[in-house]
Amino acid sequence: MDTKNLLVELFVEELPPKALRKLGEAFSANLFESLKAHGLAGENSVVTPYASPRRLAAHVTHVAAQAADKPVSHKLMPVSIGLDANGEATQALQKRLAAMGLDASILPRLKREGEGKAEALFFDTEVRGATLVNGLQLALEDALAKLPIPKVMSYQLADGWSTVNFVRPAHALIALHGADVIPVSALGLAAGRETRGHRFEAATASISLRDADSYAMQMASEGAVIASFEERRADIARQLQEAAAKIGGVTPIEDDALLDEVTALVERPNVLVGQFEEGFLDVPQECLILTMKANQKYFPLLDNTGKLTNRFLIVSNIRPADPSAVIGGNERVVRPRLADAKFFFDQDRKKSLESRVAKLANVVYHNKLGSQMERAQRLAKLAGEIARHLGADAAQAERGGYLAKADLITDMVGEFPELQGIMGRYYAAHDGEPEAVARAVEQHYWPRFAGDALPQDNIAAAAALADKLDTLVGIYGIGLVPTGDKDPFGLRRHALGVLRMLIEAQLPLDLVSLLNLAKGQFPAEIIADSVVQDVHGFMLERLKNYLRDKGFDPDEIEAVVSQNPTRIDLVTPRLDAVREFRKLPEAAALAAANKRIQNILKKTAPPSGDADPALLQETAERDLFEVVSRLAPQVTSLLQNEDYTGALTRLAGARQAVDSFFDGVMVMADEPLIRNNRLALLKSLGDLMNQVADISKLAA
Repeated sequence: MDTKNLLVELFVEELPPKALRKLGEAFSANLFESLKAHGLAGENSVVTPYASPRRLAAHVTHVAAQAADKPVSHKLMPVSIGLDANGEATQALQKRLAAMGLDASILPRLKREGEGKAEALFFDTEVRGATLVNGLQLALEDALAKLPIPKVMSYQLADGWSTVNFVRPAHALIALHGADVIPVSALGLAAGRETRGHRFEAATASISLRDADSYAMQMASEGAVIASFEERRADIARQLQEAAAKIGGVTPIEDDALLDEVTALVERPNVLVGQFEEGFLDVPQECLILTMKANQKYFPLLDNTGKLTNRFLIVSNIRPADPSAVIGGNERVVRPRLADAKFFFDQDRKKSLESRVAKLANVVYHNKLGSQMERAQRLAKLAGEIARHLGADAAQAERGGYLAKADLITDMVGEFPELQGIMGRYYAAHDGEPEAVARAVEQHYWPRFAGDALPQDNIAAAAALADKLDTLVGIYGIGLVPTGDKDPFGLRRHALGVLRMLIEAQLPLDLVSLLNLAKGQFPAEIIADSVVQDVHGFMLERLKNYLRDKGFDPDEIEAVVSQNPTRIDLVTPRLDAVREFRKLPEAAALAAANKRIQNILKKTAPPSGDADPALLQETAERDLFEVVSRLAPQVTSLLQNEDYTGALTRLAGARQAVDSFFDGVMVMADEPLIRNNRLALLKSLGDLMNQVADISKLAA
């Protein structure tokens, strides 16, 4: 099949920068998939996405002018309905054929497939392949309809009547198959070969593309535009490193989101160096870094110790011969921002954090759960209790919990909510609070997201657990349970944070006890009675996801988590033990026996009492009783020392006795006392085997 390369570009006004990368990827991917679905692009076709502030484009290789014809088999109706006794077409079949533009003359060409009542009539034909004009029109409409547009605009076309809905007003459409224009349309635009380049630095006002393959080259040479998002991003990253290297001893701050956003703001990047007065460095560097990144899109420069310097990198969209005016303009713009940060910092330190706690009474946390001041009081008590269980300084943990939310009403956090906790640490230190208290004020938010750092000591960990448990119990307790992808209070994130702290910091705390402590801080009438059980179950589901990400097999996870563990720090050691146990040659047989025991016990009333050796009749059941009696204290001792691998390995010694019991003993004996005794023996065996994990869950 003769093919050519295809180029489609939509030229628009400046697209939202934070969405540009996704828009570009979605536009090219959806267009490509639709072309393949129409048979116009094949397995050897490759799509290349392009996205800049003013354009979305896709280049697709090996696109056919017309798709190959496709054989199609039409099922008409059952033979018993379509043909009479003489094999002639019935009226029903004739009507069906007429609706398809056919008549009874094609009867010999009909196929019969199936047998008996399922035998049906089929008509085979070929459907002409889609032309590129029609297929691309549909593909373009599909690609635009599926764009992940954050917010749609409505605007009028030049005729003054037609209204179009799109992310930004569109001004030109290009569709080139090789050098030929494909007559498609979209958003009120007819396709051509004309586009525009850089607003200020393009060589010509309009660029006429020669063919699909010259797009990137012509955009760069005539339009002063690097059309590829990825190439532009790589170019910015390279320029940032080169500019820092020229200064020496500094490194641009790493921020992938900022790099993506800046890439979406410029079409011809040019990195320049700016600076500000060193006096601003007295302000906490987090404040300065945030204002430079969030408001100005600058890349702050850090020295070799990670300390902020008074220089920063600007990603300009123009390349003047003399950049001094651009640099000077940016330096003038950033100075008031830094001055604001310094003013907020100086003003905030005039009042202590402690004096601000009372004002939290005016800040509603939730209308059913009270104010942020009431929350601070809960956090103080809960953090203190948790610290006592960890052997940490309870008074400092209480103080950290009490001050944790005070910075929410400072000027700096009011301007930059992202600094909550961070500014609390600075202000606590300024007030003379102990270092551990200041650290707890900041780190009570940790971990803030998956993979984030954990609190650095047990006092901070107590405050962080208190904050997350208070949220989980409070929000869950008033019925605001996460549903689907909706989790406005971040309960899944809080649950994962608690689990990570318990597991990765190996905190020897009982989760159910923690949840009960948190519940006890609320008035009983506002929190559901079942909240502890509900939140525990909710967190165990999050635990399964966490463990899967750590590489444990689903059946291993189920074996441990199905027992509703409360000591979360012991879950991973139990899983490691299960993993070692299943390597033993006896593991599969013991897992199968355990499953058999559970099935037997499910079908009967629970046995009364323990197994009585005087009622044992068969040699196999006496042997099993002796093995269980011998292994029980050994396994218990190993479990007390948290040697889970040793405990499960020791159980391998029961394999022969278990096999002999099931081979030679009738559990459900006619005599009630004998039957109860054998069931009691099986129950004691099952209890012994499942103290580490429910090994019946292990797949063979």
